[in-house]
Amino acid sequence: MVSIVKTVAFQGVEAIPVDVQVMVAPGKIAMTIVGLADKAVAESRERVQAALHASGLSIPPKRVTINLAPADLPKEGSHYDLPIALGLMAALGAIPPDALERFVVVGELSLDGTIAKIAGTLPAAMGANIQNRGLICPYDSGPEAAWADPDMEILAPKSLIALANHFKGTQILSRPTASIRKHGDDLPDLCDIKGQETAKRALEIAAAGSHNMLMVGPPGSGKSMLAARLPSILPALEARELLEVSMIASIAGNLAGGQLTDRRPFREPHHSASMAAMVGGGIRARPGEVSLAHNGVLFLDEFPEFSPQVLDSLRQPLETGVTSIARVNHRVTYPSRIQLIAAMNPCRCGMAGEPGHTCRRGDRCAADYQARISGPLLDRIDLRVEVPAVSAADIMTRKTAESSADVAKRVSIAREIQKQRYLQEGVSTLTNATASASLIEKIAAPDNDGVKLLREAAESLRFSARAYHRILKTARTIADLEQSQTVGCTHLAEAIAYRIAGNRLAVAA
Repeated sequence: MVSIVKTVAFQGVEAIPVDVQVMVAPGKIAMTIVGLADKAVAESRERVQAALHASGLSIPPKRVTINLAPADLPKEGSHYDLPIALGLMAALGAIPPDALERFVVVGELSLDGTIAKIAGTLPAAMGANIQNRGLICPYDSGPEAAWADPDMEILAPKSLIALANHFKGTQILSRPTASIRKHGDDLPDLCDIKGQETAKRALEIAAAGSHNMLMVGPPGSGKSMLAARLPSILPALEARELLEVSMIASIAGNLAGGQLTDRRPFREPHHSASMAAMVGGGIRARPGEVSLAHNGVLFLDEFPEFSPQVLDSLRQPLETGVTSIARVNHRVTYPSRIQLIAAMNPCRCGMAGEPGHTCRRGDRCAADYQARISGPLLDRIDLRVEVPAVSAADIMTRKTAESSADVAKRVSIAREIQKQRYLQEGVSTLTNATASASLIEKIAAPDNDGVKLLREAAESLRFSARAYHRILKTARTIADLEQSQTVGCTHLAEAIAYRIAGNRLAVAA
């Protein structure tokens, strides 16, 4: 007799249907798993046998063959334990064979028969919903799976015995409830920062239009403090964005308690991060920091200290919003629409250009340090801001700075203006930074004075085509913050000023 249980294999955030085919037949006593399974799947044999024994079900002395079809698709992970065990139970008559026909099954088994949480439950639930099937998953993953569809049948047992009793009708499992993680007022506030009004203004513009931003200044000037306060002024995730972010977090196993969060991701990897850690990779092609920051912020402190190869690997995600990881036998694509916020010292000693300080290597120190950032990467950064050392007068002032709540209100209004504008244009874009070149030329067309200013700046500063369009995007965001219908000369002038960024970045540009 052959029993078939539906499950999935993960490729990126996509759940590929897989059939677990179990046959119990006379022959030499053995349990064999075939179908291009990795080490974790091969070890399912031991976990399944121990879990069934702990649940009071012994495997007969026969030959058991388990095929994972399609056989040429790589199978990775421990979530095949539960479908294999249920296939065996159906083949042995411990549960009705037709009870599993309407379900997709995922779950890892412990040796005592309990079902452990797995990564990827949300994509599995989405895949099951597309197949018009229900989902059987671990108890701790139930709240995560419940987000797929409110009408979808979901069983989240704690153990094999609880699931078997449910199918027998002696113990009914209730449907898990979807939940959002509650956040308190735990984010640092902009009012903590004294001075740095120019940098705060640039941070507000970056938040309003999702623009990339680079801060340059000496140690202790407040660059990291400014970046840490960006999440406090960003709006909550839209419904579509929430689902995309949660699916990536689910694949990475980062959904605590199966609860989703509407707070935008904020990732800050150390500058020693490898290429695989940044853009994703490894044997199982897991998502990297760029994908984990999708629809959120990727903060890179000590920007030039990252490997030049790692930095240049960000160019594709910044331009296309996706990361493609190619392997010999498969290719995985992860969403990676990020807002890059970077911070750096002007030179290796950190004090180049500061009054009263003379670098022993002269201008060469700053030139060599800034040259670690390639021109094509720098060209993708819209806002470049100098963050000078804070003066004693700023530190001792008792004047209360503007709070994050006040800034967040203006950012929210600007984001809503952009959302409505792009809905009218019939595109899925939500922010100015992600608008296409042709569209931004239409919605950010400057007046006559603006055209003249932009032409003079482009000729004198030799802007690239990308730089031209990014200046228009930034100017459009500045106009949205002022709730202006048109892009004026003052908006363009401010956008150009952020683009040229002063003498300290002239070497890197």
